[in-house]
Amino acid sequence: MEAFFVSTGIVALAEIGDKTQLLAFILAARYRKPLPIVLGILLATLLNHGLAGALGAWITSLASPEHLRWILGVSFLAMAAWILVPDKVEEGDLARTRYGAFVATLIAFFLAEMGDKTQIATVALAAQYTALLAVVAGTTLGMMIANVPAVYVGEKLAHRMPVKLVHSIAAMIFAVMGIAILAGIGATLGLGS
Repeated sequence: MEAFFVSTGIVALAEIGDKTQLLAFILAARYRKPLPIVLGILLATLLNHGLAGALGAWITSLASPEHLRWILGVSFLAMAAWILVPDKVEEGDLARTRYGAFVATLIAFFLAEMGDKTQIATVALAAQYTALLAVVAGTTLGMMIANVPAVYVGEKLAHRMPVKLVHSIAAMIFAVMGIAILAGIGATLGLGS
């Protein structure tokens, strides 16, 4: 359960102001069909984070526990720094499709998540915890917590959210986890093996 809750919280915080959340605003304004957009986000996230989680689990099978500790510690510290960098939606992130809101969202979100902060966080979390399904379920729920309101409420919510504060909190969580892992106290804090 810990892997699920940590994954949910970190990704929900990291996703605030992220380019995929901005993409959710844009798709909602373009199509004005919230349910197909939400379903597209859900399926794209499950696919993307499932692959990312599998990669993280695979990495744990390759690295020794000592090497994995350093890989994960540095990865979490890098995520702490990266999360403070603001995202912008690029024109290429918007899928141009004649198949409607669901397919446009599915394609756009899947592609926008490739190499994104939350995908990399999913890889690291899956490598840290030995609970692949809990991590993928948690990161997916975190994405939905951040993006579903964006679809339904749109721009009004974006201007009232203290994005810098939320990102600072998420960065602090990543930094604490990274330091704990590097210091070798990650296991005693419940941060995996």
